[in-house]
Amino acid sequence: MSRLSIAAAVLVAFAVPALAQGPSANVADLAWMTGTYANDTLEENWATPKGGSMASLVRGYDSDGVTNMIELIVVEEEGDSLILRLKQWNPGMEPRADFQVMDLIEIGDRKVVFKNRGEGIPQLGYSLDGNTFTISIATPNRDIDIPLTRVSPH
Repeated sequence: MSRLSIAAAVLVAFAVPALAQGPSANVADLAWMTGTYANDTLEENWATPKGGSMASLVRGYDSDGVTNMIELIVVEEEGDSLILRLKQWNPGMEPRADFQVMDLIEIGDRKVVFKNRGEGIPQLGYSLDGNTFTISIATPNRDIDIPLTRVSPH
């Protein structure tokens, strides 16, 4: 293999991951998400960004107010961007769905969007307008917005 071929291979090996990385961001850029938000069937509790990560504990409820789902979301700094990791459980901590890993694809003023690397929720976004925190789920068949209301100040 010529020196030029080796140099090209090294360049591609290092350049491709850099090109694939999402927008530049750190968890401090998501401080606006901090707080507790809820509606009749869902509650999200976002902790303050610290130490390169931000986490949320999510509880889902059925129509009788009984917990039917627990979810842990962790957003971490990776390179110059953010990765969201998500895991859900049924009551009794029975795994509900596969572990999901999502890359940051968009970040703006009180809005953030992640795209799944594999199976599960294809695209997940969050936005805040006043006291309304909206979870946006984009699927091939339809888009779903889940509005929640702030229940504790951040």
